[in-house]
Amino acid sequence: IGPYQLLALLGKGGMGEVHLALDTRLGRRVAIKLLPAEFTADAESVRRFAQEARAASALNHPNIITIYEIDDLENAHYIVTEYVEGETLRQRMDRGPLKLQEGLDLAIQIATALEAAHNAGIMHRDIKPENVMVRPDGYIKVLDFGLAKLVEPSTTTLDAERSIEAGVN
Repeated sequence: IGPYQLLALLGKGGMGEVHLALDTRLGRRVAIKLLPAEFTADAESVRRFAQEARAASALNHPNIITIYEIDDLENAHYIVTEYVEGETLRQRMDRGPLKLQEGLDLAIQIATALEAAHNAGIMHRDIKPENVMVRPDGYIKVLDFGLAKLVEPSTTTLDAERSIEAGVN
C-alpha cells in the first residue's frame, strides 16, 4: 500500500484489520489499520474510520497511540500508526493474575491516557483489555479510538488551567 510493505496480520476487529508493515521511506515498522473492502462503499463507515484517526491524532500523550497518517489508495482506506511491540492487556491477563503493583501501574497509565483524551474533549467509549497494549517494559498505549465521541472539554479543567496560568490557587 503506497510506501508501506505489509509484513503480517496483527489482528482483526469490527472496523478493520491491523497489519504490521514497513515504512519503506523511513525504514521503520508501523501498524496499518485497513478498512474492510465491504465498508469502503458505505459513507458512514468511511466517516467513522476517518473520525477515529482525527480523534487519536488530536492527542499527544505518551500512553496514547500516535497516528502518523490517514489516506486512501485505490479505494483502500487506511490509518498508519506507531507499532507498539508487546501484548494486549487481555493477553497479559490470560497469562495469569496481575501482581498488585503491576495492576496499579497499568490502571494509572490507562487513567492518565483517558484523562488526557477527556480533557481534550474526546471520550474513548470502547476501553477494554483488547484496546490496551502493554510493552515489554510495562509501559502501555491505549489504542482504537473508533468509537470515540467528541465532547466539550471539561470546564472544571479549563477553569483550573486558567487559574494556574493566572497564578491563582
